[in-house]
Amino acid sequence: MRGRWYTALGLNVVLGVPAVIPIWMLYYIAATWKDPEPTENDGLAVVVVGFGSVAAACGFLWWAANRSLARRTRLSQPQYWLLSGLGTLLPTAVLICLAA
Repeated sequence: MRGRWYTALGLNVVLGVPAVIPIWMLYYIAATWKDPEPTENDGLAVVVVGFGSVAAACGFLWWAANRSLARRTRLSQPQYWLLSGLGTLLPTAVLICLAA
């Protein structure tokens, strides 16, 4: 497995499939931060605590899965983490393109 960048890419594409939900949650928080919906009477604190905790847990699991694999590849650290981030965002980007 040493030096196989496509193993890291494959892992992160697989992790990116369930990550669509926390990515959408983060988008929702960012989109409603300045201009909340008029029907949201509870405020954004409930949204940030509810969605933010799910996104943080998924981010921690993603980091834990990639940390050990990052040391076993020949890629430099910045290259590995860039590849990992783009691989994780790939399923979300595909869904956005299919919806448009």
